[in-house]
Amino acid sequence: MNIADQILYEDNHLLALNKRCGQIVQGDKTGDTPLPEHIKDYLKIRDNKPGNVFCGVIHRLDRPVSGVVLFAKTSKALSRMNEAVKGRDIKKTYWALSKEPPPQECGHLEDWLLRNEKNNRSYVVKAGTAEAKLAILDYKLIGVSGGGYHLIEIDLHTGRHHQIRAQLANMGCHIKGDLKYGAPRSNPDGGISLHARKITFIHPVRKEEITIVAPTPHEPIWMEFEQ
Repeated sequence: MNIADQILYEDNHLLALNKRCGQIVQGDKTGDTPLPEHIKDYLKIRDNKPGNVFCGVIHRLDRPVSGVVLFAKTSKALSRMNEAVKGRDIKKTYWALSKEPPPQECGHLEDWLLRNEKNNRSYVVKAGTAEAKLAILDYKLIGVSGGGYHLIEIDLHTGRHHQIRAQLANMGCHIKGDLKYGAPRSNPDGGISLHARKITFIHPVRKEEITIVAPTPHEPIWMEFEQ
């Protein structure tokens, strides 16, 4: 794995990668090596570090999702960024491809989501359902491909389990390749056409606003929109 090719941003405190479909941010039952371990190995060799290398997870992306993911290189940065996450001070923008158009060109969604641990899926349920959590996002249609796929931009306001996948499916926009949430067929690489496009935050040390944009995967359907 060539971590260097995936780095979007790096300083003494933070490192952002353009995660590829299939890579995992945290360890799971597969036993595959998560990204923080690959990052530690890379930094240890590149910087010739004799001791342990620190790499903290600030936020997560699902395994089949691509795009920008942010890590902390120091414990101080991790602590401050964790506070930013709790305060919803980190703005995340996603791109999703759907064969179905959204009911309106732009909209605001507030749904209650209930997570089912057994099948690793979240469901939209009625308000007041026990253990359900409020999920909020804004969306807008920003393009249509020659093949008829709709590019939907999502501004995420809460970070619920499978939130975008569940909320878009509930409004009739099934993300391309997302069999778990109703897409008719899988993508060749086993991923889904959901990409963490941009993240904006206040730097934990320098206190200046940082925006990081992740190029889309090198696939014809995505590249059409990049151009």
